[in-house]
Amino acid sequence: MAFATLQISTLPHKFLIAPPLITTYYLTRFKQIEMNRIDQLFKDLQERKRKAFVSYLVAGDPHLDKTPELVDTLEKSGSDLIELGVPFSDPLADGIVNQLGSQRALDSGTTLEGIFQAVQTIRQKSEIPIVLFTYYNPIYHYGLQKFIAKAEKAGVDGALILDFPPEEAKSEWPESTSLKRISLIAPTTPPNRIAKITSSSSGFIYYVSREGVTGMQDSLPKNITEQIQEIRKTTKLPICVGFGISTPEQAQVVAQAAEGVVVGSAIVNKIAKNLTNQNLLQEVENFVTPLTQATHQNC
Repeated sequence: MAFATLQISTLPHKFLIAPPLITTYYLTRFKQIEMNRIDQLFKDLQERKRKAFVSYLVAGDPHLDKTPELVDTLEKSGSDLIELGVPFSDPLADGIVNQLGSQRALDSGTTLEGIFQAVQTIRQKSEIPIVLFTYYNPIYHYGLQKFIAKAEKAGVDGALILDFPPEEAKSEWPESTSLKRISLIAPTTPPNRIAKITSSSSGFIYYVSREGVTGMQDSLPKNITEQIQEIRKTTKLPICVGFGISTPEQAQVVAQAAEGVVVGSAIVNKIAKNLTNQNLLQEVENFVTPLTQATHQNC
């Protein structure tokens, strides 16, 4: 391989006796530094002066066989990035819509292993960035290092762990992983805490637009732009805004201030209302497409 050959002259003499090992070493390092899909997405969007639309759904809702189909539908609808919620029995940050979605997924037998398999199925036909949106308890039970290794192998690009503080992240999240660690910042987060959170994050920052749990809202807080500007003082990472966004008009407003718009509960609610509908995928596409169009028209 040319990549390995170019490096041979810079290696200690003792390494020259094993060219196959050299090739393996540099191919491994090259893979580690290859641009993550999330980084590539925001780089491409910045060059095109477009904003990202992020779709959230609970993995396994209504069952895991449907998850790859739903992701395909969301991508066709214009979604740029997918957040797959890992179902958990005690989702403290989620409102009733996502709680019920999580319960449906658990009732259908969804596990982390099953989610990794679903991601592998998605990867057979799609390169859309995928983030696992999860609480730390399922990861702790599974094993952090095992979780990271399996996620990377399956084709996951990042993890948003809601209750994983930056102090623990700095000591436990390995620097060698290509898996991005996305963090939440709330309206009540003080400036010194914002700086600590952003310094231990990668991929993008998820700004929670309002206090409380997830769920659809009729209006948006008026201070979103000011809050985003405060976060920008501490990081160059893209900032995506979620919690409460459910209409094209709201998506358009948020896209004027942030690099990305996240819609979750409204999509989960649309799935819930069409569980027995043979046209579920079409209903989801019809709902999401105007949201992505509103997000992308901001240049």
